[in-house]
Amino acid sequence: MTVTWEELGWQRVAAGVGRCRLPVWDCTAGLVVGAGTALLVDAGSSLAEGVRLRAQAEALAGHRVTHLALTHPHFDHVLGAAAFAGAEVFGPVGMDTLLDQRQAREELRADAVREGLAEHLADEAVDALPRPRHLVSGEWTLDLGGGRQVLLANVGPGHTAHDLAVLVPGSPEVVFCGDLVEESGDPQAGPDAVPSHWPAALDRLLDLGGEDALYVPGHGAVVDAAFVRRQRDALARRFGVSP
Repeated sequence: MTVTWEELGWQRVAAGVGRCRLPVWDCTAGLVVGAGTALLVDAGSSLAEGVRLRAQAEALAGHRVTHLALTHPHFDHVLGAAAFAGAEVFGPVGMDTLLDQRQAREELRADAVREGLAEHLADEAVDALPRPRHLVSGEWTLDLGGGRQVLLANVGPGHTAHDLAVLVPGSPEVVFCGDLVEESGDPQAGPDAVPSHWPAALDRLLDLGGEDALYVPGHGAVVDAAFVRRQRDALARRFGVSP
């Protein structure tokens, strides 16, 4: 039986493209359906959440998730990644090296626990966390078949030292922004943020998508180019970055 995006609590953004807002941390996961392929954007905050995401994504696509893009190395976006065994995992260059560092993995675990994830769930997710196999240093065109291509773009640093965006061409074009853009609150700048480069990263997002694109933030509702531009200007003022 075919299910609709709405029946599973997902928002259909464009043909074959949707997103959902995950509970607790209001983190976004995205889905792009190709011909016998499916790309998931971000994996949720735990193995259990990743399992639920995979089941829903495969119900919507009608086949398995074949590709996973991780937008940045924060727990609420990556700790479900081990649930996607067999998928080709993409991430911004440097994420693999970061996740190989014991201290970075301990900080990832500690951040998850500090934000409310149970310790045993954080432990199992961090222990099983895969490194991205495919590393994007500039732009990478991914062919999902059936005439559908997506562009993976390393637009950071900004929210972190490693920020990946996903552009889905079409009418409208859709840009998955990760936490470079947040709608449900002010963008969070933790110790791994690079504030001096963040406004420029948003300029690159706007160059990718253009004025008529839909921009899917890491947290909150889908926004337009005007919202991204206002957030870019607010971040420049907040961090004292000259235009």
